[in-house]
Amino acid sequence: MKNYLIVVDMQNDFIDGALGTAEAVAIVDRVAEKIRSFDGEVIFTRDTHAPDYLETQEGRKLPVVHCVKDSEGWRIRDGLEAIRPALVLDKPSFGSAELGAILAARDAEKGVGEITLIGLCTDICVISNALLVKAFLPEVPVRVDAACCAGVTPESHRNALAAMKMCQIAIDNEE
Repeated sequence: MKNYLIVVDMQNDFIDGALGTAEAVAIVDRVAEKIRSFDGEVIFTRDTHAPDYLETQEGRKLPVVHCVKDSEGWRIRDGLEAIRPALVLDKPSFGSAELGAILAARDAEKGVGEITLIGLCTDICVISNALLVKAFLPEVPVRVDAACCAGVTPESHRNALAAMKMCQIAIDNEE
């Protein structure tokens, strides 16, 4: 059985770009170390929007253009992908159904030991993908490393961690 590290949306727009925060900047080195030291396979997700983002439902509710495909803000932070080979999944929404399907197929083939999620934003895409993975693989332990995540605000980060705990997702390194 193989363990998986899911690196959620560690993209320039969420770190120090259009939707960046000081908390997101602060986790970059910890995320790099987690990727470097993880014993298992790494998969990145990448929030991906088209130039017509503001015309989408998400764009009308969050009217900040971000992660437009092939833009600088869409790119994963320099150096993170280079740490080790990894699958990169583009996703047009908060959660990646493709990620769930891939992990379920791998579980059926060889078994999945444990899945750990890290990245941005705890309260939107990390929680969405953690719950999605739990739905696809209800018997596989799912963990979130809180020290390698940041939310839109510190309060929303804490709220998301509490919600994930209620859904039987283990939270590591919580302050």
